[in-house]
Amino acid sequence: MDSAEQLAGARRVKDLLIAPLERRGLAKPVSLTRAQYEAMVEDLCERLAYMSPQSLAALEEQVAAAPAGKDKDRLPIANMILEWAAQIQPPEDSASPLMRAVFSHALGLGAIAEGWGPELLADLRKNRRWPTPFVVKGLREAGAEALRRLTILEERMATGREQPPEALRWRELRKMAEAKCRDIAAMARHEGAA
Repeated sequence: MDSAEQLAGARRVKDLLIAPLERRGLAKPVSLTRAQYEAMVEDLCERLAYMSPQSLAALEEQVAAAPAGKDKDRLPIANMILEWAAQIQPPEDSASPLMRAVFSHALGLGAIAEGWGPELLADLRKNRRWPTPFVVKGLREAGAEALRRLTILEERMATGREQPPEALRWRELRKMAEAKCRDIAAMARHEGAA
């Protein structure tokens, strides 16, 4: 998403999510000052800029149905809104700052080089958090098993043995995931150079 798309997306969030909720009478959370509320709204607009108008309308409906506060007249905190947004329309891999950070870090670069990038990518998509050392150990093991499976499959293919369609499909999906990991790392490198 380039800066013009980001700006247009943020404006769309303001128009299709924040303004309708405020028109419904939902006010800032009591725990926030006016400045903190404005910063929260600006951050929400930036983070949700990837969402389509239809998804924003669905999110607006969900937020309006679950107001916060003692009198149920307050906007929920941003974290809750972001959680709902991810359920309605998860951000694209390229739209996730977390994924770009992980794949530009030694952890992600090592995962790509060692062949367990697809497992790391799947974990990031599912959990949306930096993996702990325990999680990394499991991802490495799962990646090693997938590489063994891939090696066996490719050796059989090289000898001309016909392989089941599901095995070929798994191989294709894995190759696509590996390419996606490299693309995310390249995108992060490009952003760092800009």
